[in-house]
Amino acid sequence: MGLWDVITGRTRPKAANLDSLFLVPSAAITLQTALGLRPTGEGAVCYRAAAGAAFQQTQDDFVALLNDDPAAPDVTVARDDFGFTWLVAHRDPDDTSGLCTDLHAVNTSLEAQGFGSGLLCSLVPFADAAGRRVGLVYLYKQGTFYPFAPRGPQQRDNLLEIQVRDQLAGELPVEQELSRWLALWGAPGL
Repeated sequence: MGLWDVITGRTRPKAANLDSLFLVPSAAITLQTALGLRPTGEGAVCYRAAAGAAFQQTQDDFVALLNDDPAAPDVTVARDDFGFTWLVAHRDPDDTSGLCTDLHAVNTSLEAQGFGSGLLCSLVPFADAAGRRVGLVYLYKQGTFYPFAPRGPQQRDNLLEIQVRDQLAGELPVEQELSRWLALWGAPGL
């Protein structure tokens, strides 16, 4: 950061540490043993789609790359009610490592093509036997995780979110600013 940036109040965003996604399989074991939450086998990357043929070509390329590999999961692209695009990967619920590798590859591909500024978050959903769902959300621009647990239309299960945060505080870089724990209404898998 230069002197001019300090004077004008500009800051550089924290660089994402996509390798943090590889900490999720270990966290999944903790969630299963401590809270009875198991991975659902779905994962998603949320991004703001850029206009233009270059972005569409990049998106088509990584979807084709994943779908052409017989060992890779099924991948679908969806848009939510807020205009964000979700790339949804499906794997066996016991293959959280493979799912995180897929999410890492998607993030890296978009970043390498110059679309890193449009990346918002990655999501790995979990569920328990009672039907409660919680997603581990990786904030791309912060390099941290937070839990989001919907409990009906436009309602959150704050107690479950706090329990997940407390269980994973030693395993994942957890977002400390609660104001950044954004609701992901209608997110795939939740």
